[in-house]
Amino acid sequence: MIAKVDKKGRVLIPKRVREAVGLSEDSIVRVRVEGDKIILEKVESAAEKYYGRFKVRRWPEDLDAALEEMLGRSWEE
Repeated sequence: MIAKVDKKGRVLIPKRVREAVGLSEDSIVRVRVEGDKIILEKVESAAEKYYGRFKVRRWPEDLDAALEEMLGRSWEE
């Protein structure tokens, strides 16, 4: 597939490509360069990665930050 870069440097990722890798409106991607290639990789949030692995008494405002803190404490122990 071919996509065009607009004057602000944005590229529209075709719908079939987004669906194939599970990208949605608020997805996060890692951008890196290899030679003359630009590579986008979907970054899974900590909330998605660890869903169901911890019991939570009340949901924190920022679930990703809370999970990172819990994991950090578990490594210290």
